Amino acid sequence: MAVNVGNTGNTRHAERTVVGTWGLAERYREFSWRQARGRSAAHEELSARIGHDPELCDLVSGSLPAGGAQRPELLLAAVRYLDGPHAELGPRGETAYGRWREWTVRHWNEVRAVIMQRSPRADEPAHCATLLPLLALLPQPLALLEVGTSAGLCLHPDRYRYRYLRRYESDGGSGARLTEAEAKAEAEASAEAETEAGAPESPLVLECRTGWTADELPGRDRMPRIAWRAGIGLDPLDPAAEPDDLRWLQALVWPGDEERAARLSAAVEAVRPAPRPRLVRGDLLQELPALAAEAPPGATLVIFHSAALADLAPARREEFTHLVRSLLRGRPGGGHWISHEHPSVLPWIPAPAHRSPHPADARLLTLALDERPVVLTGPRGESLHRFPGAEGVA
Repeated sequence: MAVNVGNTGNTRHAERTVVGTWGLAERYREFSWRQARGRSAAHEELSARIGHDPELCDLVSGSLPAGGAQRPELLLAAVRYLDGPHAELGPRGETAYGRWREWTVRHWNEVRAVIMQRSPRADEPAHCATLLPLLALLPQPLALLEVGTSAGLCLHPDRYRYRYLRRYESDGGSGARLTEAEAKAEAEASAEAETEAGAPESPLVLECRTGWTADELPGRDRMPRIAWRAGIGLDPLDPAAEPDDLRWLQALVWPGDEERAARLSAAVEAVRPAPRPRLVRGDLLQELPALAAEAPPGATLVIFHSAALADLAPARREEFTHLVRSLLRGRPGGGHWISHEHPSVLPWIPAPAHRSPHPADARLLTLALDERPVVLTGPRGESLHRFPGAEGVA
């Protein structure tokens, strides 16, 4: 039987195109359902509509390399960054989506250029509220090295103001339920209790709910002393000095999340007068050894990361773990590793066994010191709860 080689090549190309389009559409639908739902109604609707638009998915999958460049949040942010239609609130409804789609297709070369130049990684300075208690307990001064940084905003925990609210939640973030009477008594006893820490005049005030006592939390006179700050990122930004970098970070904030937008602006203002940390562009595994070697010998090296490793393949996460262990063992005086990730990211770090799972538990992060879990935190630093069975870190 004769085979037409030319047609076979065209057929294979068409098959790859169909697979790429279908895979991208599924990626957008998953993003809508698992990530945007409940957080941004505009992004939930927009990503769902894209996931059911095969022509647009064909354009995107055929123009962008597979992998990170096809992440939904990059396309959505790129159009906002370029002042596409409905940039502030997001397109809602079929007519608005039609305008958004038409503009995106017409300006596709510009959109694609932004996607290829930028990273979807954005710092969450509110994570500092959960990192601070651990940092304050370590031998001072500290040399902070953040893996997966975007703009170095988490490298300045001493420039923010903190308000720890002693509020009891029914599950405490740990799955341990109290009776209604016990919860009411706890709430009445602690409703007004709060501990303040940090820079009193900072434009950024971070609130964090916790069951910890004032003695366990850093106060104004027990803040970490930081001698050196550095970070590694794929696309390090300087929003305090570069308006275009700040504009990109603002575009990454999802429509409707005014609180996070205000937090970003306040964090940038808080760090603006400070000396810039040393930020290195590149692969975190390749750049980490040389950067760690720059830490001053008289300071405690702290390698830390917050919600930064999920994009690494599992094998690379294990490689990263071995690398961090080796670097800290080889450093005179040692050092510490603070990981702040979802339990699925570093599965060898024990996760709590929830007796009565709560829907919100799925988004909690595990904060661990040297691979020992210490606390569970909210995904945006909004809560801090002792890990079930964890001992003190002091």
